[in-house]
Amino acid sequence: MYSSRTGEKLDMIYWIEGEYIRESLKEINYFMRDWRTNDIKNIDARTVDIMTAAHNLMDCSEPYMLISGYRSPKTNAMLRARSSGVAKNSRHLRGEAADLHLNSRSVNQMARAAQACRAGGVGRYTSSSFVHMDCGPVRSWGS
Repeated sequence: MYSSRTGEKLDMIYWIEGEYIRESLKEINYFMRDWRTNDIKNIDARTVDIMTAAHNLMDCSEPYMLISGYRSPKTNAMLRARSSGVAKNSRHLRGEAADLHLNSRSVNQMARAAQACRAGGVGRYTSSSFVHMDCGPVRSWGS
């Protein structure tokens, strides 16, 4: 995975034989921080699992581009002021969501892979070319 905002790259093993690797999760938390404020929140490992499972289903070698991971309340409020598509109680605020892009896959392909995981929310943002994945209730939206 790489960050569209900071240019950072992240490629690691975060889970082995049923155990999460604590140091890897710390790196994920930092990588998925709010890049506008540099605030860090623990990212729910279930979200990382969904992202990983969807990526594996797509049989894709290209890393995800992270558009947005954790969002501080300040950042979320600023984005809400600019767009009606930003939820007041976004799962990004809880460290439970990621907005992702792949050059080699369409928004629909990515969303179908995430939905096949039957493990959380999946939003299609075709005009902005990204898919939202979260570990909340199973649901989908967008076109």
